[in-house]
Amino acid sequence: MRATRPVGEITRGTTGHNRLRRSDRWIAAVFGRLLRSADRPLVVDLGYGASHTTTLELFLRLRRVRPDVEVTGIEIDPARVAAARPYERPGLSFRLGGFELPVDRPPVLVRAFNVLRQYGEAEAWRHWDLLRSRLAPDGVIVEGTCSEVGHRAAWVGLDAAGPRTLTLAARFDAFERPSDLADRLPKALIHRNVPGEPVHAFLRDFDRAWAVSAPLASYGVRQRWIAAAEALCAGWPVFRHPPLGGRSRWRLGEVTVAWDAVAPLGRAPGEGRLDNP
Repeated sequence: MRATRPVGEITRGTTGHNRLRRSDRWIAAVFGRLLRSADRPLVVDLGYGASHTTTLELFLRLRRVRPDVEVTGIEIDPARVAAARPYERPGLSFRLGGFELPVDRPPVLVRAFNVLRQYGEAEAWRHWDLLRSRLAPDGVIVEGTCSEVGHRAAWVGLDAAGPRTLTLAARFDAFERPSDLADRLPKALIHRNVPGEPVHAFLRDFDRAWAVSAPLASYGVRQRWIAAAEALCAGWPVFRHPPLGGRSRWRLGEVTVAWDAVAPLGRAPGEGRLDNP
């Protein structure tokens, strides 16, 4: 049988220890129930880069949630796959491939970080569509970008019907105002951060809430962030209850908003909505 060429292009491969810790922590909290209830859950780490490190970290973190979860790292560069394979162990494997996800069964979760930045916006949407078509029933995708050391990050949560959430996450000493995280927006949004677009309005209002909450800075940046998130809820569908929101998530430097509120103009919002932000 003729081998199918992997879908996608080779990335720079930049990676490092704990670079994706923020998204991994969020995945475990938000999708822990999904992992625990799934039959033989398979998780894919797409485009793990020049080192196996972040895939191994994801595996170890998710094994605390579901001890028999299987994680497969997929890379389009054969040399990177060869370098990772010595680190395989029961439940952890590495495979050559791309957005077509060459695995033996549909994954319940796909993590894809820093793999779409080199594509155009339209291409990014097409790759989202391809990934969604490969999911297991009730499966999800977490796709986003982060800074070189992971101190700033943003990601979208998607299911088979489309995008559902946007999350901003940062270390508290890694920004001066929330809109500094704009340079980490996923490809579907990063070029939409201009006046008139919803995501621009969201970041503008987040900065305003941050400014209004300045008196809380005397108690620490964390308290100021929590107060800004609470203020932002007045005009935006920011999630206020676990597992997606509330003080337990805000205190970690996260804010998650419903995708429909920040979706690019000219594109139909995802079908359906998450309940009661």
